[in-house]
Amino acid sequence: MPIAAIPVVSMARINGVALHAPDETLPMETLRQRACTELLRQAAQAAGLLEAKDAPSVDGVVSEAASEAIEVLLDRNLNLPDPGEEACRRHHAAHQATYRTGERARVRHILFAVTPGVDVVALRKRAEPIFLDVRCHDGQASGRFAEAARKWSNCPSGAEGGDLGWLGTEDCAPEFARELFGRSEVGVLARLVHSRFGLHIVEVLEREPGVAQPFEAVRGAMAMSLRQQAFVTALRQYLSLLAGAAKVEGVELDAADTPLVQ
Repeated sequence: MPIAAIPVVSMARINGVALHAPDETLPMETLRQRACTELLRQAAQAAGLLEAKDAPSVDGVVSEAASEAIEVLLDRNLNLPDPGEEACRRHHAAHQATYRTGERARVRHILFAVTPGVDVVALRKRAEPIFLDVRCHDGQASGRFAEAARKWSNCPSGAEGGDLGWLGTEDCAPEFARELFGRSEVGVLARLVHSRFGLHIVEVLEREPGVAQPFEAVRGAMAMSLRQQAFVTALRQYLSLLAGAAKVEGVELDAADTPLVQ
């Protein structure tokens, strides 16, 4: 009888340092996160900010010393000028809806919950025909949305036809609020909404736009938002540069062979 071949798990490594245990298989996004952390840890060692004896981790959690060294490394290498008055005013003009206070929406939804072990692709295939059906029968008078919520929703609100009542930004998960607020559309949203809880079919029944805030009142918040955007962009570019100079195995990373961070 032939002996069955033992499957070989491909190891993901950065410059020879393993990112996981030999018998462990991880999603690509998790491997990317670990790879980025290891690139920064090794860069901190190369810069003399972290002792060479600092041990790499195979669970994605670096030492406290490595964490502090990476913070210093980023402070040195990411050039993040404070956003000027003109940039803040342009941002305010383009995103006034974001800085409204008191905005509310009366909402109902149908939740297809993501729980451990759920096949998200299969879940989407189940949600999409229901989404198309209620969108084609948009409107409170049809009763189609409430009927579908009672039949399909994994939220307790399904018993009430999916009714969530009036919601403000503080009442929602941030990813749900981003899809719901700062917009003017009423009716069934033209897309499935993704949140940490699963996939949602969302209908906005009414909106109260809230009050726009003057530039002076929100300048600090806008400056912080612009700084965060600049940090994310600069960090992505710096990691791309590090990946271009590293030996990367078993994980997909953007790499550049020329400096991108000025």
